[in-house]
Amino acid sequence: MKLRIEAEAALNALSALQGGEGGDPSRSDGEGEVGAGHRPGIPHLTPTLSTPRGGEGEFGVPTAAAALASARRVILKIGSALLVAQDGEIRRAWLDALVEDVARCRRRGQELIVVTSGAIAVGRRQLGLHGRALRLDEKQAAAATGQIRLAHAYQEALARHGITVAQILLTPDDTEERRRHLNARATFAQLLALGVVPVVNENDTVATAEIRFGDNDRLAARVAQMTSADMLVLLSDIDGLYTADPRGDPAAEHIPLVRDISPDIAAMAGTAPPGYSSGGMVTKLAAARIAMHAGCRMLIAEGDPRIDGATAGPLAAIEAGARATLFLAGGEPRSARKAWIAGAVNPAGALIVDDGAARALRSGKSLLAAGIVAVEGAFERGDCVVVRTGAGAEAGRGLSAYASADIRLVAGHKSGEIEAILGYRGRDEIIHRDDLVVTGKR
Repeated sequence: MKLRIEAEAALNALSALQGGEGGDPSRSDGEGEVGAGHRPGIPHLTPTLSTPRGGEGEFGVPTAAAALASARRVILKIGSALLVAQDGEIRRAWLDALVEDVARCRRRGQELIVVTSGAIAVGRRQLGLHGRALRLDEKQAAAATGQIRLAHAYQEALARHGITVAQILLTPDDTEERRRHLNARATFAQLLALGVVPVVNENDTVATAEIRFGDNDRLAARVAQMTSADMLVLLSDIDGLYTADPRGDPAAEHIPLVRDISPDIAAMAGTAPPGYSSGGMVTKLAAARIAMHAGCRMLIAEGDPRIDGATAGPLAAIEAGARATLFLAGGEPRSARKAWIAGAVNPAGALIVDDGAARALRSGKSLLAAGIVAVEGAFERGDCVVVRTGAGAEAGRGLSAYASADIRLVAGHKSGEIEAILGYRGRDEIIHRDDLVVTGKR
């Protein structure tokens, strides 16, 4: 069967990924990487479970449990159908089990960002909007009402573990428009650095085009991309990808590992289940494409597992060996980001640097204002620029933390003088090393 041959080929191709930890051990202590800051041991987290559950499976392929436990930054996506009952009430027992998972992961040093649905489902109950499809303005009103209750539920549940929560509402423009993307990325960075768990939802109260991205699977993938996460977990009403919908086809086979979303894999997606959920396997595979291209692994797992008839934490269940589908990325977040900087962005201008700055870049340092001798072109913060030596050789490419007009004012000055010159405090680096690709000879 073509699928079986393709699966075997994927397994053979994964040998180069054996032992991968899903993150970059050399993550910077600076500001360019979201949540950056050295925390000993985190890049090499390992599950405390016995083999084969917590380690590698057949042919050295990492298990879902090992991939989850080794991640440093996890995006956890929660759908309406899991969080909100059909009567519009928040499922408190389920949320408590999830929060136990979050607290346990944080204790072992992992960072978590929660992407949640449910505001409309909760709000429509409060507004008495039952039993019919909602108009756009009614959805927006329900979202505005439900978001407050949803945020309070997360705050209350996480506070019992001494965890501070922050609410972030995003629209598609916040992930796609470059400067808004950078602002959101910086907010995530600061929150994670302060030990906060961000809880993200789409800003349904202002979104148009029938409310949004259309689903939070793709929103979660965009957040993973924005924050350089190395694991995205989509909790669902099904324990992974199947060759067909197992609810209607008893011969459907579970797919434990996906290396590439081929046409055969894409054809396995079914339709969304009835109820509040707006997702389905189609949107989950779309999310997988985004995450994998960003160097982020992804899991589709059962969101409401039961152990001896009782509600269990979905992440604990995965690490205990529960079935899931693992999507493997070809690289890791930083390499994917730098590949994009190096080859996928047209430079908007150029910075000419002195020989000392060029040597510093080749040794892995950031570009500081003191090393800049000239600025070419007009560009804004977040634009990609070329870095050139005085002789005209290209030394690198990177994302500028300042607009060209501001760089002209601070060029040649020390970082400590930037605030006095510009009247505001920005970053110490003009291009941080995490946003820089060295293209000249090392």
